[in-house]
Amino acid sequence: MARAKKMKPTRATSTLGPADKLEIKRLSNAERSAYFSRREAAKVLRSVLEGDARRRAVGSIKSLVFRPAIRNKKGTFALVCQTLKHLAIIKNVLEASSILKGKWKRQAELIFIITYDILFGQAVSPVGDAEKFLMQWKDALQLALARLLVKEKVKTVEDLVNLNQIPEVSKPRYVRVNTLKIDVDSALLELGRQNMVQKDDVVPDLLILPPATDLHNHPLVINGSVFLQGKASSMVATALDPKPGWEVLDACAAPGNKTAHLAALMRGKGRIIACELNKERVKRLKETIKLSGASNIKVLNGDFLNINPKDPSVSTIRAILLDPSCSGSGTVSVRLDNLLPSYAAADVKDTERLNKLAAFQKKALAHALSFPAAERVVYSTCSIHQIENEDVIESVLPLAASYGFQLATPFPQWQLRGLPVFQGSQHLLRTDPAEDGEGFFIALFTKEDRINHFEKQAICNTSEALSRENCSDQLLNRKKRCVIPYVGTRLFQIWLHGKQDWPQKNQKHFQNK
Repeated sequence: MARAKKMKPTRATSTLGPADKLEIKRLSNAERSAYFSRREAAKVLRSVLEGDARRRAVGSIKSLVFRPAIRNKKGTFALVCQTLKHLAIIKNVLEASSILKGKWKRQAELIFIITYDILFGQAVSPVGDAEKFLMQWKDALQLALARLLVKEKVKTVEDLVNLNQIPEVSKPRYVRVNTLKIDVDSALLELGRQNMVQKDDVVPDLLILPPATDLHNHPLVINGSVFLQGKASSMVATALDPKPGWEVLDACAAPGNKTAHLAALMRGKGRIIACELNKERVKRLKETIKLSGASNIKVLNGDFLNINPKDPSVSTIRAILLDPSCSGSGTVSVRLDNLLPSYAAADVKDTERLNKLAAFQKKALAHALSFPAAERVVYSTCSIHQIENEDVIESVLPLAASYGFQLATPFPQWQLRGLPVFQGSQHLLRTDPAEDGEGFFIALFTKEDRINHFEKQAICNTSEALSRENCSDQLLNRKKRCVIPYVGTRLFQIWLHGKQDWPQKNQKHFQNK
């Protein structure tokens, strides 16, 4: 008979007395699993709520739960989500009962979790001080809940929860194949043994599965052969399109899915500098890199803005991915941010916060454009707000032009482009949270003279007999064949927007945000 794995002592378990430990041993497997899941869920909930209060999350709810340190991932995830979903009710009930005082206030997250189980979840065994304490108040908690239903003039708890909920967006399950470990066709075959799977028509290494397909315990996910990554998120590194052997900078890298994608696109060749300021997020970044198997990534725990573009160590960087801190307004349902207290409290747009974010985003993008050898720069956000997207791009256009950059068109076949607020916005790309499940924004800057720099040297070196004038003519003809210039005429704009078929409903949808 196989022995059960011995759990590492945690703060919650190490403080148990001998009698409590004996009681835990006597519990059924399901009861014991629930006990430890509550402790793990409390830790995750604390990180989530602290990050939400600071408006700077260490990671999404999913990324915090589905990390190696969490043992019962499925149970913990469900418990954290359900507690957050009922959190406003739980806080109201606890306040009405005058329970959250003294030492229990310092363990508020565990109290929230256990209160959820007592009122809405599974039966709570009286093992552990917090469980014993709250079970003594069970009648008072239930009475406070009944009074709240009367006060809000609703009949059921579900009606009470729905007062502050937004409708969920059903979308396919996307899986990015980590081509450092497995090829797309092999992943398609393996995942297709138990699921319907098809290739995505936009991102080459992306697979599509039915909505709500649970792959968290699938061997390919556990060993890093595939990543659970959304389509819009996977489009970002693909838009940058770094080549094998290049030197690339990921300016705000954590949690690392896009960084690992860059390594795969580069086939593990070249060098990637993954920069991240937050120490806690660096841990998550390193975990992702290790899981991906990428060996060409160097993690830099520091501020991207403090990197000197003229420093020899970064002077040969040819591509930069900038995915800075943003409001996350385009991934509310994906990240489950709609469950957070800050979301429920935000009746209107937090203008001050958006202005601060936009100021940082402009500064970061201007810095990225200043790297002398850079020839491709992608700016992306998971925001739907114009202030973080089109306005940021428009503000740096003169500076970008001074460095030789111009806007290019990533994924030309994609219909939904930037809001038409300045000339050239048709080069920008948006995804619609209502239609695509996520609201992302992507802008691609390219430096054409840098793109042709190496071709320029090759042509001139192999044609010594050519005069300087002939060499220049040859380069000019080469550029004409490769570059489709933007014609800024009114007729061209009318034609272009007609081809894009911008839906009026989408335009109004974004402008009203």
